[in-house]
Amino acid sequence: MTQLPSAATSRRPSGRLVLLTALVLLAHWAVLRAAPLSLAAHASADAGTSWSFATRTIAPDPAPVASTKPVGQPTPATARKPQRAADPGLAGQRQSPQPQGFEQNQPLAPESSTFIATESIAINESKGDVAEPPPMQLAAVAVPATPPPAAKAVRKFVFAPSTRLKYDVKGEIKGFPYQVNGDLQWAHDGKTYNARMEISHFLLGARVQTSTGRLGAHGLEPVRFSDKVRSEVAAHFDYEKNKVTFSANTPDVPLLPGAQDQLSVMLQIGSMLAAEPKLFTQGSTLSFQAVGPKSAESWVFTIGTSEKVGLPGGEVSALRVWREPLGEYDSRVEIWFAPDMDYLPVRIRLAQANGDVADQLWKSTLK
Repeated sequence: MTQLPSAATSRRPSGRLVLLTALVLLAHWAVLRAAPLSLAAHASADAGTSWSFATRTIAPDPAPVASTKPVGQPTPATARKPQRAADPGLAGQRQSPQPQGFEQNQPLAPESSTFIATESIAINESKGDVAEPPPMQLAAVAVPATPPPAAKAVRKFVFAPSTRLKYDVKGEIKGFPYQVNGDLQWAHDGKTYNARMEISHFLLGARVQTSTGRLGAHGLEPVRFSDKVRSEVAAHFDYEKNKVTFSANTPDVPLLPGAQDQLSVMLQIGSMLAAEPKLFTQGSTLSFQAVGPKSAESWVFTIGTSEKVGLPGGEVSALRVWREPLGEYDSRVEIWFAPDMDYLPVRIRLAQANGDVADQLWKSTLK
């Protein structure tokens, strides 16, 4: 006769169950450490290269020639402004007080109306290319034999009203599937902005990134960017001294025109797409200096095509934009921006060479 287990024995968890539970908790802990908040799984300093946003290709720096034409009027692509120590869009302005960051579960400010800002940017008329704004310090370059054609354009930014998006985050890490929650809060008053991204699990806590700053000539102009798991590290943007400093005591980096942090860059791209959607044709590119919590990198995004995307919140039409990995251990990033949702990101997918994947999918919107 088969002997039935005693009550004490039946209540004791099996070794297999204990091992499985430990593996699940370990996998979720690893997920939060590698949560897809900053669009970069592994940051490496690359601040020595001068990058700013542009479409298609970046024109080489022409010879420094003083320009006397007012902003917004056609000027030769060879025209340069005299050397200066501060960002031209912020010269003579005082830095705005830093906006207060979001607190967990803090309600957003009432919905703001859509805000539009503009910035003068030169576009090559013959090819539709955007010329790179002048660097902080002028360098001697060879004068082209034939001057490029005249250039003219005005870059616009249309910012989405204050809102809050909820996400399901699904993926796989080291062969273990997982699912956690995502939350993006975006608020502005037409002058300053707050952005907050949280990836959380009810047992293991949260990873939170925040970006605060102002709305100005270059669109979003971050003042502070932070990344927090257990402790917080932050980057501070000093527009008067044209540099970025880090709380982790890593080396300062030059602050370049149009610089973004690793959270604001998504919202900046969305505001550019919303303002001039016809300008960003398939295959054109956008480049940024992307500042992380400890360093800065040069990021280039490629514009794809509009797709129907099935999401937990329903099917939406969205424009796919992607960034290729910067190195062997970096992630390939894909972002889908929905025109019907003010070009906010409705899907963010990160894929690493080792097979790890994180897919952030929109499920609801809170006003």
